[in-house]
Amino acid sequence: MKIQNTIKAFLLVTVFMSLNAIAEKKLELLEEVKPPPKNFESDIVDEPQITITKQGADMVEEYRINGELYMMKVTPPAGGPSYYLLKEDQDAGWAKYDGPTQPLTVPKWVIFRF
Repeated sequence: MKIQNTIKAFLLVTVFMSLNAIAEKKLELLEEVKPPPKNFESDIVDEPQITITKQGADMVEEYRINGELYMMKVTPPAGGPSYYLLKEDQDAGWAKYDGPTQPLTVPKWVIFRF
């Protein structure tokens, strides 16, 4: 019981000393930061550009970031299930994604070029 009272007293003294040290610090005001100009344009795109087209009976939604097509959502007619086509890499074709798991993408590193 005596040890618990000693620990409580030590913690109280520590808290009061730290509060006293914080109160003694003099706070300085920071200079105001100017907001960015209103015509500021960033190279970073927050949202993809979506283009909806009709190819035959299918409705195709093309997703682009910075003008590069990276994904397509294909919706067949008559309420069929939609599926996605994801670009595997710059030179390869498209991988079909129609389930709850991501499609298997195999690494295609270039080690040597002849």
